[in-house]
Amino acid sequence: FPQKLWKMLESDQFRSVWWSNGGKHMAIDEQLFKEEVLGREGPSRIFAKKSMKNFLKHMKLYGFTEIQQDSQRSASLAEFLAEEAAYSAHSQVLYYYCPSFNREHPHLLEKCKRKAGVKRRALDALELGE
Repeated sequence: FPQKLWKMLESDQFRSVWWSNGGKHMAIDEQLFKEEVLGREGPSRIFAKKSMKNFLKHMKLYGFTEIQQDSQRSASLAEFLAEEAAYSAHSQVLYYYCPSFNREHPHLLEKCKRKAGVKRRALDALELGE
């Protein structure tokens, strides 16, 4: 999952996701993402999740947290233009942060692991007799 996100952000195929804050955050134009990514069918499908709600829950399992972007715009031209296009289209731009997901440190991506859910940990503890 994190590797797919990384490839999307590094690709110029997708207008709905981009690196923000110098590569420390991920920005998602929610409406465009629904159409461009989650709306894909068949062999071009990227993620199993079709709804934004399920996709965002999945991100949370991998340690991504939503952050509030202040009114300060990005310094890089590409980031600024993507944000400007999203704002002008009245789309909602969501910003997410994960300490192991940083453009300048791709080696940290291997630390971006799925967290075990509370129910799963409880079941594992029961099986181990804890």
